[in-house]
Amino acid sequence: MMRDAVAPHVTSGEVPCLVALVARRGDVEVAAIGTGRDTIFRVTSMTKPVVAVATLILVEEGKIRLDEPVDRLLPELADRKVLRRPDGPIDDTVPAKRPVTVRDLLTFTFGSGIAFGPLPIAKAMDDLALGQGIPSPQKSPPPDEWMRRFGTLPLIHQPGETWMYNTSADVLGVLVARASAKPFETFLHERIFEPLGMKDTGFSVPHAKLARLPASYLADRETGALTLYDPPDGQWSKPPTFPSGGGGLVSTADDFHAFGRMLLEGGGDVLGRESVAEMTRDQLTAEQKATRDWIPGWFAERSWGFATMVVTGSDESGAPGAFGWDGGLGTSFRVDPHENAIRILLTQRSMNPPEVPRVFRDFWRAARHSA
Repeated sequence: MMRDAVAPHVTSGEVPCLVALVARRGDVEVAAIGTGRDTIFRVTSMTKPVVAVATLILVEEGKIRLDEPVDRLLPELADRKVLRRPDGPIDDTVPAKRPVTVRDLLTFTFGSGIAFGPLPIAKAMDDLALGQGIPSPQKSPPPDEWMRRFGTLPLIHQPGETWMYNTSADVLGVLVARASAKPFETFLHERIFEPLGMKDTGFSVPHAKLARLPASYLADRETGALTLYDPPDGQWSKPPTFPSGGGGLVSTADDFHAFGRMLLEGGGDVLGRESVAEMTRDQLTAEQKATRDWIPGWFAERSWGFATMVVTGSDESGAPGAFGWDGGLGTSFRVDPHENAIRILLTQRSMNPPEVPRVFRDFWRAARHSA
């Protein structure tokens, strides 16, 4: 059923190739269409739940605390200024009412994120190459320089006031590196990828594996026509200057199945059960959800845990309590405790929020009746 639902999207050319995986109660069904099961995809924002797990490992070890100010490890965020108005000039600021905490970063409420529209702060972030657009791992500066540049800008909202997308995860990557005294990518490999057997997951694809990395395409918002964004020997073919916690990873369906299974089983040997429960529950207040910086109506059926989307209502991708996230270059994963299921779809056709490509809707619908 799942294969029949997604195959026409490849046949029609809407999606050049895909790998879909559905696991339920120990049964696993995989459909690899137009490519192999071991194909490596740019999973982009599916990186965010991974950086949440990394952060919570360090919380469990006592190297950071959820409600401590981040100033000790991220002095660039100390003594913040905040824009008087989100659409105002970047020098029209007021002092932050309180410090930024680790919890603020995990819940994406620390006060900054992707600023949509022709705003002065958006231009300033673009000018500093702070990764506000489509993931481009070779175009941002190294982590310490990235933080230095970010620290020259005011926050857009007061800490804890409003949910904003993306930038928190990039800051968390730097925090993990400094708290662990290891490069971010090294910590992920040692504490998450290697223990889970995620052998093809990382921030770049080694030369010997490049044949398994398909080209990435952007879909035109009006016509759906595909244009090349990144070839196999493009930006992910060498280590990035900035290993982005917001959207830098590549992975496979089987690797992310291992990651999802770890969360479904309560953390296994990677993370404690209580940490997984906190990560995957709704962490936001009604006031924090009342944001004008995101898709209208999105929070009616969904919310945010720790760097992870949580289903709270009627959502086609999963029952209430399901969690996971999508990648803007065309990927999606959900862990559904109610159905004891993991659902993963990897393509290389970009999304255009708030549009959800038909292949994802058809996959989610079929996957909830599959395996």
